Amino acid sequence: MTVKNGRRWNHNIHYHPRILRAVPDGAQRALDVGCGEGMLARELRQAVPHVAGIDLDAPSIDHARRYPDDVDYILGDFLTHPFEPASFDVIASVATLHHIDAAAGLARMRHLLRPGGVLAIVGLARSTMPNDLPRDLGGVVISTFHRATKGHWEHPSPTVWPPPVTYPQMRALAAEILPGSQYRRHLLLRYSITWRKPQD
Repeated sequence: MTVKNGRRWNHNIHYHPRILRAVPDGAQRALDVGCGEGMLARELRQAVPHVAGIDLDAPSIDHARRYPDDVDYILGDFLTHPFEPASFDVIASVATLHHIDAAAGLARMRHLLRPGGVLAIVGLARSTMPNDLPRDLGGVVISTFHRATKGHWEHPSPTVWPPPVTYPQMRALAAEILPGSQYRRHLLLRYSITWRKPQD
């Protein structure tokens, strides 16, 4: 684990700015699903007055609670925790959906998002060969460059590999469960989904 210039970097952190740019103006309440040790939740707190982060991993939540911030860190299951429906202006999730049933996770996020709110996801999916080989090789090259110049921070949270859902399957799920969502495949072995919930 290396950190250069005092800043952490890995594939997930690389895409945090994409999440933060999606935060809607005037957002009051945000939820970070699968918050781990809370890095993204703390970044969200710079833009949103009330932020909650939820994760099933107790050591990660314990680590997050050591930071002097006012984020509400919850040890629990996002799929069953008794959040109020339509209670968040923004829901963010990075590298979490492959830990749970992706369809159930997307539906739960949709349920908890208020009308007009924004869902911003960065996730991992499974490559299919040989179709994804050129993109994956390009990602390895770019990743090697970033690691050489920025170092690489290994997060302490549990990992799941390989992801159970492929990139095309994830795109199809997003289109079905979040009509009108924007799905994008990224070079560093990630995809993103952004979606604004329609007003009632």
